Amino acid sequence: MTDENPARRDSPRLPQPKNSAGRNLPVAIGSAVVLGALVVGGLTIPHFWYPLVAAAMGLATYEVWRRLSENGYALNLPVLVVGGQAMIWLSWPYGVTGLTSAFALTSVSAIVARLFHGGTKVPPTNWLRDIGVSLFVLAWIPMCGAFAGMLSQLSYQDVPWQSFVLTFMLCVIASDVGGYAAGVFFGSHPMVPAISPKKSWEGFAGSVVFAAVVGLLSVLFLLDLRDPMHYVLGLLLGAGLALCATVGDLVESQFKRDLKIKDMSAMIPGHGGIMDRLDGMLPAAMLTWIVMTAVAAF
Repeated sequence: MTDENPARRDSPRLPQPKNSAGRNLPVAIGSAVVLGALVVGGLTIPHFWYPLVAAAMGLATYEVWRRLSENGYALNLPVLVVGGQAMIWLSWPYGVTGLTSAFALTSVSAIVARLFHGGTKVPPTNWLRDIGVSLFVLAWIPMCGAFAGMLSQLSYQDVPWQSFVLTFMLCVIASDVGGYAAGVFFGSHPMVPAISPKKSWEGFAGSVVFAAVVGLLSVLFLLDLRDPMHYVLGLLLGAGLALCATVGDLVESQFKRDLKIKDMSAMIPGHGGIMDRLDGMLPAAMLTWIVMTAVAAF
């Protein structure tokens, strides 16, 4: 039977997704609300931002260590966790000097601890491999996390530090949302199929455009910077944060591909592990601190 109603036949249709979202959205949204509440607490409760960052980095370090241990890597957990916490907490009073000093001491400690992992009578095996991975974990998680903490110490034209944190977080969220929407509806050309098969150039373009717009709006209304050069700063910062978020996602994707796992853990229902949520945030926090510190210097 044919449809003889021309109005129905000619009615516009919404675009249909070309790709699957791949998430349990109700559960993911519920978890996101809880995470959002924690972030709000970190931004509004006095002196709570650093403890929140330190706790997240500690959990993320344990999560990554556990996955590596399950796959035969021998990393010293106490060194990674204690050293990583020292990197974060020493950046509070001493800034980059405290961070780099703690990183240097923790790196040496990791080297020595791995050297004697099996005792003094058992020759170490895969020593170079495990030391390289240990240093990677320290740079990937607590070092980038320390830059997120140090955003609370930024000072530029009486802008409250919370605005810097919100700027980088909103840009990363915009990158995620823009990439997700563009990838689902328009993704046709794989970006790096060998690392992340679902990531497309269309999704990356959506990430950059959406994050750049949000970066501009954040500079105008959150940071209250209205000079013409600040407009350019907002666009470039947003685009740069989208790039950081994409690179962070690709790094974690390759990490999981090497270990042949889907998620880092099940700590966050609907999202996977801590690092499944922070993979793009961590390098973005570092870039935000670097850019805004450079802007403040000039």
